[in-house]
Amino acid sequence: MLISANVSALTKKDISYPALPEPVTNNAVASVDTENGHFLLSFMGLGAGKTHEDVHNKVWALELEGELFAPKKTWQQKSPVPSSLPHSGRLAGIAVGVGDMALLFGGYTVDAAHNEVSSPDNFRYEVVTDIYYPIAQTPVPVDDAVALVFQQRYVYLISGWHNDGNVNLVQIYDVKTDTWQQGSPFLGNPVFGHAGAIVGGNIMICDGVKVDAQPNKRRTFSAEPACYHGTIDTNDVKKIDWRTVAHPTSSARYRMAATGDVASNSAIFVGGSHNPYNYNGTGYDGEPSSPNNEVWRYDFKQTSWQVSHMDSPTMDHRGLLAVGIGANKHFVTLGGMVGQQKVSNAVHRIDL
Repeated sequence: MLISANVSALTKKDISYPALPEPVTNNAVASVDTENGHFLLSFMGLGAGKTHEDVHNKVWALELEGELFAPKKTWQQKSPVPSSLPHSGRLAGIAVGVGDMALLFGGYTVDAAHNEVSSPDNFRYEVVTDIYYPIAQTPVPVDDAVALVFQQRYVYLISGWHNDGNVNLVQIYDVKTDTWQQGSPFLGNPVFGHAGAIVGGNIMICDGVKVDAQPNKRRTFSAEPACYHGTIDTNDVKKIDWRTVAHPTSSARYRMAATGDVASNSAIFVGGSHNPYNYNGTGYDGEPSSPNNEVWRYDFKQTSWQVSHMDSPTMDHRGLLAVGIGANKHFVTLGGMVGQQKVSNAVHRIDL
């Protein structure tokens, strides 16, 4: 009762988050609601050393309590994510929360020779029991893709990288039947490291990195400043009407954190970098990449963008998590990279 009283006496301004147990970036993140409470989850990713040896499959959970979703003082380390591949650690995995479970998809492993393999491993994870249950493999395994949940049943994996190149696929996982189906292909250039959000049947996908063919040298990578609005057909979840949307700044960002906000009927994008990079934060152009502090909000009803700024620049994210409801609602990123390509253990709070 004492804990409950203390939590109920808190105000929004009193809430602060404990740092993650160690720095991590490019980690898959999700939030879930269970009978035992609300949890923020961080899966896999890259440690502070930023080499292939620092790619891991560690998992941490933070319990939130009370009407304000006040965080407990420490993160709990959970069982590592299983792997069918020789290397257990994964980068650029995808996680979403559906009710009381987290769903994990793909990602890639990397070895000392920089060989990268898109993982076929997918799991349903129950945080209360700390158990992983294998689910159907993605028809085309992807990493650095976007995962969006529709009707608390369908997970849309949009574009992303598969072993040797980008794909334009929209692969739809049915939570109820543990099956996959193909949706209307993504009409933009296939990309990786893009970001996306969903509100109702409205999808917004922005930016990422495309592959450019060259006449006398190896392919190159370049940022793709482009946004697309997809509308899901409620009579056929496989059909998506894709249309272009004016870009908010005309300057692409890579690995932003994003989410949909039902209350404001908007898609929210934060952070990222203008200079696409390899997993260690060094750009494909050889220059160090820097984080950004922009916040983009797209209003689906008004069909317009609003651009603002947050206090702390951040990049290398796999998702933005909403916490709380009503006036107490805010958003958080877990880990990521800050200035000088430093891997962070911070839980960064964003009030909009």
